[in-house]
Amino acid sequence: MLVNATNMLLKARDGHYAVGQFNINNLEWTKSVLLTAQEMNSPVILGVSEGAGKYMTGFKTVAAMVKAMDESLGITVPVALHLDHGTYEGAKACVAAGFTSIMFDGSHYSIDENVAKTTELVALAHDHGLSIEAEVGSIGGEEDGVIGMGEVADPAECAKIASLGIDFLAAGIGNIHGKYPANWKGLDFEALDKIHNATDNIPLVLHGGTGIPDEMIKKAISLGVSKINVNTECQLSFADATRKYIEAGKDLEGKGFDPRKLLAPGAEAIKATVREKIELFGSANKA
Repeated sequence: MLVNATNMLLKARDGHYAVGQFNINNLEWTKSVLLTAQEMNSPVILGVSEGAGKYMTGFKTVAAMVKAMDESLGITVPVALHLDHGTYEGAKACVAAGFTSIMFDGSHYSIDENVAKTTELVALAHDHGLSIEAEVGSIGGEEDGVIGMGEVADPAECAKIASLGIDFLAAGIGNIHGKYPANWKGLDFEALDKIHNATDNIPLVLHGGTGIPDEMIKKAISLGVSKINVNTECQLSFADATRKYIEAGKDLEGKGFDPRKLLAPGAEAIKATVREKIELFGSANKA
């Protein structure tokens, strides 16, 4: 059931759990995430980066695939189709393409320009029934060419962006995209607490969920995080399972080269990762 993400995240905030955003890259990814969310009776957010959207031949293709798959699989749990780290132009394109939620990442602009562009996109999104996420303080690491140094967001700037009518806010608290280095200092919970107190209880978003220790995830949820993004971990699970299948020579047995067989272990590995995260985030049976 395709919906925007507003209500599911308000329920998560009030229920002290988080909804997972699992980024999709192709049909197998989408199918694996949808089936696992349905199995776990959990709301879910399908994240699409601009790079992944381009890979799948455009946002219209992605929206059509997700809508058709949601119907064909008989998915009854709430599903949001969400642009991840969108540019100003990308956000507008996703509204037109039929997404149900967008993120505008204006963290690399000055705060005044971020405010101006976010204000315009809030009006556009809400006019079309979409939810909208904004970001303050860039998230460290790299995601599809979007590079951030891993800033800790200024609570005053967070309050300014939150007041524009956005539905949920991503704020940098030392988190990064991709694998965390050995010398990572961990999440800045003092900053998270200040941001939560400054933003009128708006649902907060934790990007870079891969590799953050479980106890830190749980503490972040207790401090107002209602949405947690997972991408790299599913990619690693998929790659590991696919590598094992080929290294075991399974693709050389019978019709093991058939892509439906070749990609099956990776798809199952994605399901296992999503299942594990839904349990950790506490969203099972919250649909």
